[in-house]
Amino acid sequence: MSDDVSLTKDPADAPPLAEDLVVLRDVNKHFGALHVLQDINLTIRRGEVVVVIGPSGSGKSTLCRTINRLETIDSGTISIDGRALPAEGRELARLRADVGMVFQSFNLFAHKTVLQNVTLGQIKVRRRGRAEAEANARALLDRVGVANQADKYPAQLSGGQQQRVAIARALAMEPKVMLFDEPTSALDPEMINEVLEVMQQLAREGMTMVVVTHEMGFARSAADRVVFMADGRIVEQAEPHQFFDNPRSDRAKDFLSKILHH
Repeated sequence: MSDDVSLTKDPADAPPLAEDLVVLRDVNKHFGALHVLQDINLTIRRGEVVVVIGPSGSGKSTLCRTINRLETIDSGTISIDGRALPAEGRELARLRADVGMVFQSFNLFAHKTVLQNVTLGQIKVRRRGRAEAEANARALLDRVGVANQADKYPAQLSGGQQQRVAIARALAMEPKVMLFDEPTSALDPEMINEVLEVMQQLAREGMTMVVVTHEMGFARSAADRVVFMADGRIVEQAEPHQFFDNPRSDRAKDFLSKILHH
């Protein structure tokens, strides 16, 4: 591979670098007349924590949801670990297992216990035996601090506990990348930190993460890179200290002045 592949990198004619895990090229998405993603180019490296911030309606959540095909795209390409996102079918299910997703609403199965929620995908998609899946689930529930809730149902848990179960469920599939779509926005303030602490720990352990959030403290402390979106475009991206202390674009300066000085 030539040394200048990073300059010419285009999924159509050059392989991405080995450390490039998620690659979006010229991605466009419309909802009717609304152009919600406009020519998005973004590369997320293995082990990188990318925090996506911006005003409401800027396309952040849609961007997150296109990475595992919860939203289809109108044009462009998305690849994960060197493979283009399939449109549908078994290949898509396999790929989704490599992309963990944690939503703002916890999306747990209400009629299944916490333990069953975390074992189900392992058994059905990863084809693990029940004993192995349960042992793995218990270890993960312990890791996110809710081991003693294994036999309860989601409705018996606080929002913060439910979200930590949702994180354990995603981790149980051993994903290559974790997507977090505003994972704390539905939580009471006192529960936000217990979820952010789990996410901080994942970041320290080297999990590749794309996090859409309003939590600027998390963006500052855990992100390798902050991506700022407005009006369906990536306006700027930089390391956290650079972005927060010295934003380059007027849009980012305006956004930060509103949220950091109220």
